[in-house]
Amino acid sequence: MKGNVLIIEDNEQNLYLVSFILQKHDYEVHQARDGRTGIALADELQPDLILLDIQLPGMDGYAVAQVLRDNPKLKDVPVIAVTSYAMVGDREQALAAGCTGYIEKPINPDTFMDQVESYL
Repeated sequence: MKGNVLIIEDNEQNLYLVSFILQKHDYEVHQARDGRTGIALADELQPDLILLDIQLPGMDGYAVAQVLRDNPKLKDVPVIAVTSYAMVGDREQALAAGCTGYIEKPINPDTFMDQVESYL
């Protein structure tokens, strides 16, 4: 295995696609379908990378990113926003919330791994 990746994503199709691509490239994948579960899993697993949707039920990805950044065990873990929010200022808002990077949805399966691995 190349590393552990935690995906925090509530959309079943997006979760499947991202998981499939990562597993195909020899990454161990862990999944959470909401922010609170993702925060707990991140604390427990201390993954090498966290892929974070912004539109999550209950607690949005901005709030999740801030909680993850406040955890000393996770301060060096890259948190990448993977989101359909693609308007002017959305990238900056994700970075201000504590995300390390930003990948727009829909993801491009041909370039997704290059984007992901650039943060590892």
